[in-house]
Amino acid sequence: MLKLELGTMLFQLVAFLVLMGLLIRFALRPIMGVMEKRQAYIDEQIDTAEKNRAEAERLVAEQREALEKARKEARELLERAKVQKEREAEAIIKEAQERAERMIQEATNEIAREKEKALAELRDQVGQLAVLLASKVMEKEIDAKQQSKLVDRYLQQVGELQ
Repeated sequence: MLKLELGTMLFQLVAFLVLMGLLIRFALRPIMGVMEKRQAYIDEQIDTAEKNRAEAERLVAEQREALEKARKEARELLERAKVQKEREAEAIIKEAQERAERMIQEATNEIAREKEKALAELRDQVGQLAVLLASKVMEKEIDAKQQSKLVDRYLQQVGELQ
């Protein structure tokens, strides 16, 4: 039946312990070292990923701030351009109105000058006609001095009527 031999058991136990020692020394320790290195690498990658995520969130926040600042500046620029446009439009309209008023005033002055000139010419012609008519009515010639006095008197009367 079963016979236990103490020598064989002892030999197997020693062989098992030596094998276990060799296995721990040459297999288990390097495997554990590799596993620890792998764990450290994974931990490092996780830390790096978290740092990168935090950096990305910070950059996104900075970009949002920069974008909002750019939008605000664009709105301010548009508002300033609108105000400038309105000022320039008002200045152009004012200048055009002033120019139109000057042109109207110049035209009015020119019309008044032409009217005075026409009236003066009309007075001269009326005076000459009156003298001619008067001389024919009297059937005698009036000398130049008397003609001048007569014309002046007639012009005064014509001027008073107007």
